[in-house]
Amino acid sequence: MPDKILRKSRDKKIWGVCGGVAEYFDMDPTVVRIIWLLLVLGCGTGLLAYIIAALLMPDAA
Repeated sequence: MPDKILRKSRDKKIWGVCGGVAEYFDMDPTVVRIIWLLLVLGCGTGLLAYIIAALLMPDAA
């Protein structure tokens, strides 16, 4: 079984980060987007994490 690689998704709303995380963990992208939104609104660190992930994650093949 090949190793899973965290990549941006083709199911994009902004940069594809939440879609890529959802594919990696085999989750619904909407659930990941809601969790990420709660992190942005609650802690404020979600926005910085999203930007860093968008810059570092490779595009989908």
